[in-house]
Amino acid sequence: MKSSDVRRSFLDFFTERGHSPQPSAPLVPHGDATLLFTNAGMVPFKDYFLGAVAPPFPRAVTVQKCMRVSGKHNDLENVGPSPRHHTFFEMMGNFSFGDYFKAEAIALGWELVTGVWGLPPERLFATVYERDDEAERLWLDISGLPPERVRRCGKKDNFWAMGETGPCGPCSEIFVDLHPDRPQVGWREGTEGGRYLEIWNLVFMQSDCAADGSAVDLPNPSIDTGAGLERVAAVLQGVESNYDSDLFRPLLRATAALAGREYGAAGEADVSMRVIADHLRAVTFLLADGVIPGNEGRGYVLRRVLRRAVRHGMNLGFEEPFLNRLVPVVGEILGDPYPELGRTERASVATVAAEEEKFLSTVAAAAQQVQAAIDLARADGSSQLAGDTVFRFYDTYGLPVELVREIAEEERFAIDEDGFAAALERQRSRSRSAGAAGKSRADAARLAGVPPTRFVGYRQLAEDALVLALQLEESVEGGEGRFVRTAALPGRSQGVAVIEPTPFYAESGGQIGDRGLLTWKGGRARVTDTQRDRSGAYLHFLTVEEGSLTEEQQVTAQVDPAHRVPTQRNHTGTHLLHAALRRVLGEGVRQAGSLVAPDRLRFDFTHGSPLTRKELADVEDIVNRWVLEAAPVVVTEDRDFREAVAGGAMALFGEKYGDRVRTVEVPEGPDGVRSFELCGGCHVANTGEIGPFLIVGERGIASGVRRIEALTGESALARMRGVQSLLATASEALGVAEDRLADEAASLKERNRELERELARARMKLVSGAATGVESVDVAGVGVVVREVPPAPAHELRGMADALRGKLGSGIVVLGSRADGKVSLVVTVTPDLTARLPAGSVVAELAPLVGGGGGGRADFAQAGGRQPENLAAALAAVPEVVRGLLGRGGDG
Repeated sequence: MKSSDVRRSFLDFFTERGHSPQPSAPLVPHGDATLLFTNAGMVPFKDYFLGAVAPPFPRAVTVQKCMRVSGKHNDLENVGPSPRHHTFFEMMGNFSFGDYFKAEAIALGWELVTGVWGLPPERLFATVYERDDEAERLWLDISGLPPERVRRCGKKDNFWAMGETGPCGPCSEIFVDLHPDRPQVGWREGTEGGRYLEIWNLVFMQSDCAADGSAVDLPNPSIDTGAGLERVAAVLQGVESNYDSDLFRPLLRATAALAGREYGAAGEADVSMRVIADHLRAVTFLLADGVIPGNEGRGYVLRRVLRRAVRHGMNLGFEEPFLNRLVPVVGEILGDPYPELGRTERASVATVAAEEEKFLSTVAAAAQQVQAAIDLARADGSSQLAGDTVFRFYDTYGLPVELVREIAEEERFAIDEDGFAAALERQRSRSRSAGAAGKSRADAARLAGVPPTRFVGYRQLAEDALVLALQLEESVEGGEGRFVRTAALPGRSQGVAVIEPTPFYAESGGQIGDRGLLTWKGGRARVTDTQRDRSGAYLHFLTVEEGSLTEEQQVTAQVDPAHRVPTQRNHTGTHLLHAALRRVLGEGVRQAGSLVAPDRLRFDFTHGSPLTRKELADVEDIVNRWVLEAAPVVVTEDRDFREAVAGGAMALFGEKYGDRVRTVEVPEGPDGVRSFELCGGCHVANTGEIGPFLIVGERGIASGVRRIEALTGESALARMRGVQSLLATASEALGVAEDRLADEAASLKERNRELERELARARMKLVSGAATGVESVDVAGVGVVVREVPPAPAHELRGMADALRGKLGSGIVVLGSRADGKVSLVVTVTPDLTARLPAGSVVAELAPLVGGGGGGRADFAQAGGRQPENLAAALAAVPEVVRGLLGRGGDG
């Protein structure tokens, strides 16, 4: 069976038996801070198993994208040598949420494996948890397997848990004998040797494991099964290794072709090709799900996996980027079930290429540094690189410790592994301390026991409210301030107020917090910022300008419209910009960050190369045509998260969403572009309120990440007026029409270049003269030419000195110039004198006289200084310096 047939047969089998087919969730878990990545098929249904959310269906079936590169389930180091371990894989699973349990799960599994996939019962085994008598009896009754082919195993093998905490329970596994034609072997020998291969795990989810090791029963015993598509496909295709299945063969062939090798011909090369094939699948899917290479969290894992693939490419002889050329092959294999691969291919290729270039250049530079450190240590009589030195390469150059180890081993050197580990832990401790010291103002001002604040500011900017809690901000020397709970804030004091309800928007999703006023009878406080703490309380940072503010005070909260309204323009403008970028650059564009302020917007997005002028103009035009349509901005306050995403709403990477979400939609504009995002921010009622949209900047901020800065409304108008005024001033100054300014600037630039060339020729003629010879002073039998020359660039000074040296025949030339409070010196020596009179020694004597330093080779050296008033004295000292060096034999 082709892998696509295996995937389809699994989904069809369970769908026909009452299971609701669900699409794969992203690799980034929704609303689960305990996991970096979705590592099992049941992760998207975790809340259903825990009883925290009522499942919308009693049964489900999925083929789920999974990653195992961190935490308890970490297969990274096994990838390559092992024929069956992967970082990225597809988990086929059927699930019951309190509907059926062990008997039906076992019956369904047995029917699919033997009836649909056609595996002979005599090739199959089943395992059960050693204390699960019921599961053993069911297997014997349902399958008809002989007792010796139903094995009891311990907790290590047959008790499953998603992580350190969470849903767990005993499990039962189905194994297949890969070589039934050979004599039977013992269970341990067969499983450890790979002959008896586990292809499906049926988890009887009945407990919730706590961090202390205890477990409580789940409300409804449930079923979670998982069968790795890669393993099942390999078994059904009759191959020993997953890498020999149709899921990997095209990728391995393409890798081998690029490397000029043949897969299957050499052990170490085959391992490297398997690593590349596996890791590239992981990288491609992570990029498609919006993960961006970075130095922490998921981005760090992505970068680490990508760089590990590049290192194995180096083992195959690749010296230039190659992974990016293989990205489309992943799409060819898996693009049908995962169309996001096609939508993001262009961006993924660019990001991978940029990461490869960066890493290869890093390796090249750092490898020289490692070699130099080894040479230095060897000279000191050591055969080991110190841990701190290894850590410096890791931390400063981003060089993996494995690569440092490989370079060291080639030189028969060791590295201090314990010292490196200690240095790494010290850095982590510093990071933790810095994180604690750098906590947000919201964390610093957090109030215990205050309920979440009700926000009413979407439709109104003023509201009567009750003061629930107050804190006084006390200044701390060298710090940002300390917050102390108080019953009253006196006049002129600064502090924090929690009011209920509030029209003030708290900073979130890139939109900055609102500003405005709190007023009450006899008093007023100016709100300078609004933040939300982790409990959901809105913290109003304020200064009391009149009166005294007390707890239980009734106030009128008024958001400053001059701050909020342009912020709303920019927030909706950001949504339109995002949609326009995806139209112009492709659906691989994903938001990577944003700032929505009243005076500007900033939008970070995934893209591998700078935008052309045409692309920027196209994006700007799409947004402005949308604005001219005055299209309605449709806000839906309460929607089911899954339904919204299934309907096309964009969930932004890194944001946390609940099961009920708010969506903001702008219907298709004149260019057929639609904006539909999950968003809790503030927006205009229709696009016409945004006003003109103007892009004012575009640049790269990280590998594969670009940033656009733009203006809307009055800010855009002010910028356009400023540009128009600048054009008018330039036009008047140059005496040409505005539409000819560019031509005139180009003409002036070329004329300036020609004048600079003429000036350089004049300087050269002035210094070297037209005569065939040059006057020199004899110092101890050596011709010495010393001159102060007009200010000139360094390359011209060298050219002048070389010209004079050429005419001198034998001798030394010293030139000096001064400009803008600085001194430049150049020294050239003819070849016959470099041993007796090295130029570097001459410049080393002269440079301190002008307050500077320098150096160079035996035939040429240069120096700089900051004492131009001493140049004449320095040049006058040249004969004495030459005489002294000749007397010492050239040793300065």
